[in-house]
Amino acid sequence: MVITANGRIGWVGSLELRDEPIDEIAMQNTARVMSDLEADILGIVEVESRPVLMAFDTQVLPAVGGNPFTQVMVIDGNDERGIDVGLMTRKGIALDIMRSHVDDRDAAGNPIFSRDCPEYYVTTPNGATLLVMVNHFKSKGFGSAQSSDARRHAQAQRAREIYEKRIAEGFDHIALIGDLNDTPDSAPLAPPKESTLQDAFTHPAFDDGGFPGTFGLGNAGNKIDYLLLSPKLFEKVERGGVFRKGA
Repeated sequence: MVITANGRIGWVGSLELRDEPIDEIAMQNTARVMSDLEADILGIVEVESRPVLMAFDTQVLPAVGGNPFTQVMVIDGNDERGIDVGLMTRKGIALDIMRSHVDDRDAAGNPIFSRDCPEYYVTTPNGATLLVMVNHFKSKGFGSAQSSDARRHAQAQRAREIYEKRIAEGFDHIALIGDLNDTPDSAPLAPPKESTLQDAFTHPAFDDGGFPGTFGLGNAGNKIDYLLLSPKLFEKVERGGVFRKGA
């Protein structure tokens, strides 16, 4: 059977592909890293969908000896390729409120965030509220450097505005985390750097293993992943580091 359609107007049907976990070494190593970290709250980037992440959580993690997370959440973003951002939490860490920013737009009416800048409000066992903002800013590929930098700057500025609004509302413990796709000294990432957010990588107890970057060769030019913390959350940091075993 052959179906030829000239664009969306010429096709009113649909096709669905069933997603199932793929048994590959890279996926298993990702699961092993997630298991070894033993994180109570884990920010996720480049997630296809919540059902896929759920399948990963309930099937792939246990297959390598890991314990599944209790709550798994992904909000569909603006990227049609299905590379969204999400959050996973353990038992006793309640994900209570979510707020999406997929519809935040610039002056021209275009979506600001490439994926989303979701706000996940998490309640800890002692009743405290932790706000986690997971992000994946515009990459340096796909388009001119000028347009990519401009969009990344707009995303950084909007994320800062959201952060500062929540601080003004009385939320003390906020984390802006994820792949921001640029280095700390770059102009596009100036907005959060000029706010009260502090990079966990600069904490005295943070051990980068002698490599300031987060991917590739681990050099300074490869520092694109961040844990930006509000001052009161930064004060609570006891130690940190970059887990490189999976690489």
